[in-house]
Amino acid sequence: MEVNVLMIDDHKLIIEGYKSILSFNPYGYEIKTKQALSCESAYDIITNTTDHFDLVTIDYTMPAYPEKGIQNGSDLIPIIKKHLPDSKIMMLTTHSESLLLFNILKHHNLDGFLVKSDFDAFDLTEAFHTVLQGKQYHSSTIKHLNKQLEEKVKLLDFYNRQIILLLNRGIKTKNLPEYLHLSKSAVDKRKAFIKEFFDIEKGNDEDILREARKQGFI
Repeated sequence: MEVNVLMIDDHKLIIEGYKSILSFNPYGYEIKTKQALSCESAYDIITNTTDHFDLVTIDYTMPAYPEKGIQNGSDLIPIIKKHLPDSKIMMLTTHSESLLLFNILKHHNLDGFLVKSDFDAFDLTEAFHTVLQGKQYHSSTIKHLNKQLEEKVKLLDFYNRQIILLLNRGIKTKNLPEYLHLSKSAVDKRKAFIKEFFDIEKGNDEDILREARKQGFI
């Protein structure tokens, strides 16, 4: 059975590794691949291709395409769903930060979602086969995240989670409004809620981040 795969990753060696692993699958798949090494090249293929892709594999961290507002692989997902509606989508990422992974889980119904440190060649082949069979595949970190964080994280809405993630990226509080399209007073109120959530009576941004790390949010 011939399977056409679009592989989106900014490391050629990673793509070659995936191709090599999948070429030795025990299911009789003949793998045909096309690759994109940046958000821009991926966007061009996705929006202009006449090819059919059974599966799109995508990394999270990719060279951005700011002209189209695409900062990472996650931003490409709705574009893939629009232009390649019949393609399965599998994200493979090195990231293990709980809030980042949780945001992807909540906002994108992915067919496969794997943290790279979770899987070996056998696991990748099984994930590939499972997704092609129309079933969902999560690696162990994603499964654990679903069980452990859903109850806690639902108390922190999208904007509160984004505040924590932006602070973790080193964005200063004074600059948060331009990233979130919120007023400074709205950001201050949300930071007060976050401190209350983490039971921080007094403290600064570093105290928020320290507690977020301690509780497994980042």
